Amino acid sequence: MVADLFHYGHANFLKQARQCGDYLIVGIHSDQVVRGYKRLPIMSMDERIKTVSSCRYVDEVVPDAPLVIEEEWINTHDIDIVVHGDDFSEEMKQLCYKAPIDLGIFCIVPYTPSISTTEIILRCRKYTET
Repeated sequence: MVADLFHYGHANFLKQARQCGDYLIVGIHSDQVVRGYKRLPIMSMDERIKTVSSCRYVDEVVPDAPLVIEEEWINTHDIDIVVHGDDFSEEMKQLCYKAPIDLGIFCIVPYTPSISTTEIILRCRKYTET
């Protein structure tokens, strides 16, 4: 999870993810990983970790989560199910989640429409341009 500019869409995702099991571990990607496929996060990884840790649905946060989830990482963290929102392409799903898919432990939950970090950034730009 990136969790940049934490908003109710993130909270909704974490609530749904928590409903998939009884203990929620959230992996947070490093700034470098996020920059490699998205953009440099506005909040640092440490800030994002502290924010996600404060969410009532989250039991544990793991820093430096990889973009591609391998079986070794799953085993290291004793993970029973891997959850992602439905807001990504089939290509990215196969690239990043092949191991949990092959293991039969991958779950997709609905993305919260009408809110995103990108939308918040665009709003901020709009307000500073006026």
